[in-house]
Amino acid sequence: MKKLSLQNSSYKYLEQSFREWLDVLGYAPSTVYNMPNLIRELFYYLEQRSVTNIKELDIHHIESYYQKLKERSNQRRGGGLSAAHLNKHIQALRKFIQYLRKVGRLQIPEINLENEETETKLTYLTGEEIKELFAAIPKATSTKNKSIETVQAIQARDRAMLAIFYGCGLRRNEGVSLDVGDINFDRSILHVRKGKNYKERLVPISKTNLKHLTEYIYDHRPELTKGSKTEALFIGYTNAKRMQGQSLTIRLRVLQYHTENIELQEKEIGLHMLRHSIATHFLQAGMKLESISRFLGHSSLESTQIYTHLAGIPIERVQPFDNIKNHDRIQLSEDERGL
Repeated sequence: MKKLSLQNSSYKYLEQSFREWLDVLGYAPSTVYNMPNLIRELFYYLEQRSVTNIKELDIHHIESYYQKLKERSNQRRGGGLSAAHLNKHIQALRKFIQYLRKVGRLQIPEINLENEETETKLTYLTGEEIKELFAAIPKATSTKNKSIETVQAIQARDRAMLAIFYGCGLRRNEGVSLDVGDINFDRSILHVRKGKNYKERLVPISKTNLKHLTEYIYDHRPELTKGSKTEALFIGYTNAKRMQGQSLTIRLRVLQYHTENIELQEKEIGLHMLRHSIATHFLQAGMKLESISRFLGHSSLESTQIYTHLAGIPIERVQPFDNIKNHDRIQLSEDERGL
């Protein structure tokens, strides 16, 4: 409800302060933008009930406010708010309460709101579909007004993109923020410095993915930087600047549309689906859930358990990856990634 107009100056200040706090903690730009907008609706609700000081806020206000949310109509599509949208409000409320406690403005217990049940919509690509994306790279770059060196550089960047977002399972913003110096070629390790909530982690790089990254960075990336000193890993060929998530997503969809698989072409794919795919493939290969959780940078095992549903494997049947022989582990790592 970003069109709501607040009268209370302290609420306006809190909204901006909350936004800055989220930004400092390293949340995605979309979260930094959207969460305070959702909290503005809480402020508006409080204003209408003459609650003008945030110190007056208590659990009963929040529970009453949430009940009103469940009753209000969807102004865009009619009907009520979807379960997914209500869950976004719950997430924003929890984070706002955490913010109030952290900055010392208000001592208030955790809210007791259960997430609304939603259908799981996570999907993933098969190993064969990943291979088809790689195979589409030579056909996915227009040669019009481009030198052969530029075309080869874009194709090498495409392979590096798949190596990062699929092979290393990075989140969209983690991949966007990568610099060349974050890759340790000697140790085959990727240093994720700007993970969710500013959590850092080290991610192993397979031999094949390391080859793609090496060829891109040392043989072709200079063609895209055009002499600029940027440290960004992914460079746009038109401006020699760091590529953003939208540009990388568009590039992924260009690859998708140049495959010969009609079913793949019709899927709604994005960078995060590549992350879902590698996690699912690891699970199908027998890697234990705890290892996948660390690989993905999840803060809890619950976040990783969703992949047991994608893979069609009951949690109790997931076998430890350590039980697989070393040579089999390497083979599975390469084959299941479709590289």
